[in-house]
Amino acid sequence: HEHLMANKIAENLYAQVDDEGREILRFADIVDHHKDSTALTEENGFIKVQGGGSKCIKTTKGWEILVEWKDGTSLWLSFRDVKEGSPVELAEYAVAMGLDKRARLRMYGIRVQKTLEEALRIDKEMVTDFWEKTMIKKMTKAKVPCELVDGCTPEEVRLNGVPALRGHQEISCHIIFDVKMDFTRKARFVANGSTTDTPIALTYSSVVSQDSVRIALLVAALNDLDIFACDIGKKYLNAPCKERIWFVAGHEYGHKMKGRVMKLICALYVLKSSRASWRKMFKDFIVTHLEFTLSRID
Repeated sequence: HEHLMANKIAENLYAQVDDEGREILRFADIVDHHKDSTALTEENGFIKVQGGGSKCIKTTKGWEILVEWKDGTSLWLSFRDVKEGSPVELAEYAVAMGLDKRARLRMYGIRVQKTLEEALRIDKEMVTDFWEKTMIKKMTKAKVPCELVDGCTPEEVRLNGVPALRGHQEISCHIIFDVKMDFTRKARFVANGSTTDTPIALTYSSVVSQDSVRIALLVAALNDLDIFACDIGKKYLNAPCKERIWFVAGHEYGHKMKGRVMKLICALYVLKSSRASWRKMFKDFIVTHLEFTLSRID
């Protein structure tokens, strides 16, 4: 018991100092929030621009967050400081308290829509085309993973009257919206993967271990090697879809395509098999074409 208490005390002491012995405060939780008279409201959160439209004022002025530290003390901090230091915890708190629905306009300056119709309506009200441009850009890419099944209606497919789609599951797809850190709009076309049956094939997708990354960085540092990193855009769209799926094209596909039967041929976000399909495709490519070797630990 005495050894256990000593260990707890030591852990607490070490948690309050850095590697050089300087005292630090560790974040524990967000417990409250408030705003003062300088915080923007929905009525004064916009400015008029040329052409009769409105532009959001991007500020978090007037909002404060009550933060509790590991040592039990608490402190009111500006919303900006908490957002920069603990963005994930702040986002979780905002969702839990409903701030993402009723105060996001004032905090972030931009309203994030939940449906395509709402996004287009806001564009019309604000006399802008930000959400529409984002949607068009995304759908230009998203049309790649599916193909039109011509000569049939959704009702015929549901009645098992289309041989090419027998054994396929029907799902729904939709667009989700978000705002990037630089306030540009973001949209992603996703599948409603929760409505599909669990595939028979393995859907597990492993990732590289932290130890492997650290060893690689250590080897690079010791040998004065440069490290290159990259991001692969539209990655899931490069992998084949392992599930047999069809869906009805919605408003995001345009008036001419709306209501048509579409067959999914490439992996799509939120499907149960997409991550494993992408990993296999990427692994086969880098092993076959780039001559990479898979480490035993990973």
